[in-house]
Amino acid sequence: MALEDICGFGETLFNRKWFPAAYFEDTDTSYRTTDYYNFGLRRLEKSVGNNGTPLHFLIPALPYSTTFNHRTSFPVPSANHSVTVRRPFPLSHGTTTLGFIFQGGVIAAADTRASAGGLVACPAVHKITPLHSHLVVTSSGSGADCMLWERILAREIRLYQLRHRRRLSIRGTAKLLSFMLHPFKGTEVCVALTLCGWDKEADNTDCVQSGPKLIYVCSDGARLQGDVFSVGSGSPYAYGVLDRELRWTLSKDEAVSLAREAVFRATHRDAYSGNNVDLFHITAQGWSQRKREDLKEEYYRDMERRAKRVEERKRLTELDASR
Repeated sequence: MALEDICGFGETLFNRKWFPAAYFEDTDTSYRTTDYYNFGLRRLEKSVGNNGTPLHFLIPALPYSTTFNHRTSFPVPSANHSVTVRRPFPLSHGTTTLGFIFQGGVIAAADTRASAGGLVACPAVHKITPLHSHLVVTSSGSGADCMLWERILAREIRLYQLRHRRRLSIRGTAKLLSFMLHPFKGTEVCVALTLCGWDKEADNTDCVQSGPKLIYVCSDGARLQGDVFSVGSGSPYAYGVLDRELRWTLSKDEAVSLAREAVFRATHRDAYSGNNVDLFHITAQGWSQRKREDLKEEYYRDMERRAKRVEERKRLTELDASR
């Protein structure tokens, strides 16, 4: 069957575990990846890593790399030939994404503007992508690179679940993504993903600490775990709002309002961010998405709040003067 061929079940016992949990879970085990696929060009032979374990990371091959590919799909250029291709226009990466943990779970928020230099390429893109019922990922960087790696990561998570009858933990997912991105360090691949999710304890398997998780992974393979992350050109403005008001005891409504205001403040000052705000809330029951909101409405609400504050100060001033 096609599924058995993809998963490799036809070549081994059906219940055999190809990838021990130690490879992707919270251990420091390292291993080498030797098998890559050239999409639409040529399928490479299956390679075998440590202890006879097939290492199938289905990721794009580097065009001029002989280190990571057994076969070259493109002719290797001569030493005096430059492999750098000049683009017809400079790429400018701009966005605002954020995620934070509070007592009610994890909040992930992002704007919806895709920019190409000074041009608004699309005002309604989706920068938050669900990977499974308890994990979403926010993306910042090159739009094409982010969409490609999100699809690759979602596929690898699904294949892991088919092979092991359980879902890969969020820390394991971040570790897998970091390993797959590391060979592209120093290239023009531009990917910055924040994994926002909730780990559930697995039954009859290695212990996975349940609870909210927030992990940042970028295109050089670096990964960081924390309680609050904001990525993109608008992140300095978003951090200013989050650092001022973020606390563990926020209610759900307060957390949603804080995330929405942080994105609004960033888009108000950053020309490469704007249009709408997408917001996800992840709990032990899974993720839920709020209806997309136009940031113009938040601007008008902010103007009303300012007008009310001015009127209140004027009223207090008049009262003090009349005494």
